[in-house]
Amino acid sequence: MIDSLPSLSAVIREHELRAKKSFGQNFLLDLNLTARIARSAGDLRGADVFEVGPGPGGLTRGLLAEGARHVLAVEKDARCLPALAEIANAYPRRLTVLEGDALVVDPMVYLTPPVKVVANLPYNVGTELLIRWMTPRDWPPFWQSLTLMFQQEVAERIVARPGSKAYGRLALMVQWRAEAQVVLKLPPEAFTPPPKVHSAVVHITALDRPRYPADARVLERVVAAAFNQRRKMLRSALKGLAPGIEGYLEAAGIPPTARAEEIGLEAFCALARGLALKN
Repeated sequence: MIDSLPSLSAVIREHELRAKKSFGQNFLLDLNLTARIARSAGDLRGADVFEVGPGPGGLTRGLLAEGARHVLAVEKDARCLPALAEIANAYPRRLTVLEGDALVVDPMVYLTPPVKVVANLPYNVGTELLIRWMTPRDWPPFWQSLTLMFQQEVAERIVARPGSKAYGRLALMVQWRAEAQVVLKLPPEAFTPPPKVHSAVVHITALDRPRYPADARVLERVVAAAFNQRRKMLRSALKGLAPGIEGYLEAAGIPPTARAEEIGLEAFCALARGLALKN
């Protein structure tokens, strides 16, 4: 069925879909690559898929061709809607297209679990969406997995380990509640227009529960304070969190003279638990 649709280059010409910087658009036109991204999300049969920023629909076509039960595609750019409607016609009752902002849409009004999120995210909202999906009020979240395109620098921050320059709040936020790995890297020339940076696809699988117990709000405050002044020793960077912070650090097994990038997730969670007890 995907072969009955015109090429993405033809779709862009027909609908005059010049990528707009204001939407953070960089179109991926190679259907072999969009199919690889779709396959990176695992077996899509029997799952609903939430896609953000489908543009002319290259990845949308890949998701449907790989057997997604139903795809909800949220697109902010009204110019792309006619092209997406053509895909919906080719896959009856399997694609719902919404014109709107993914930051305000509730996908579960339209989807049935299990749900996988698969998207070539617009660079200007990618990190914000990831943070929202990783910090819901209740856990497990609505999604089973996230397969997302980011700037490579952001992707490296998501999977970073202690001791690396990329290690920070984003790595801890994701790895506390999920498994994350980079599954595909793409050069600028894979896109139209080519961005100034390399890109990478990250596959994130939700854990049933966080790796280590901690109050999410306390852990976020601890990690934010630690990495906001990452060059400082933790006894200085965290002194605003509680009187006698050195005692809390030592109780968590963290040397007060250590710096944030040297400390692993388990130790940060232990510190968050200790600080939560003071309230």
